Amino acid sequence: MRRTPGPRLTGLGGGLFSGAAMLLVGWVDQVLFGSSLAVYSVLFLPVCLLTGLWVRRAEPLSAPVVVPIAFAVGLLPVADGGDGFGSRLMGLVTALATEVGWLYGGTLLAALVMLVRRIGAAGRARRRAGSRPATRR
Repeated sequence: MRRTPGPRLTGLGGGLFSGAAMLLVGWVDQVLFGSSLAVYSVLFLPVCLLTGLWVRRAEPLSAPVVVPIAFAVGLLPVADGGDGFGSRLMGLVTALATEVGWLYGGTLLAALVMLVRRIGAAGRARRRAGSRPATRR
């Protein structure tokens, strides 16, 4: 039986996916959990994992770059802020500062997934090259 390949996103597609997913997570968190930063941060990890798995192997550095941006984008509906731009910005900066451990953890998770995928691809390429018959010159 033939396996169907998973989605393969470009770097831009990975950024759009993770940004949209985190914005959706932030909105759902605001509606269902009253803007709980803990719930938001825990749900950030599966988005990082999926982004790392779905980004093309040709663009290994894009996943660890786009997931922190997505974390900040998704915080817009979650971050506590009063009325006005300044208070909203202060809420966003405070949320980023208090949840930096989750932010670094998710970024590391995306980087590790891409690294494991890269190592696996190199091993498969080495095995394929070793299984080819030697040609005489």
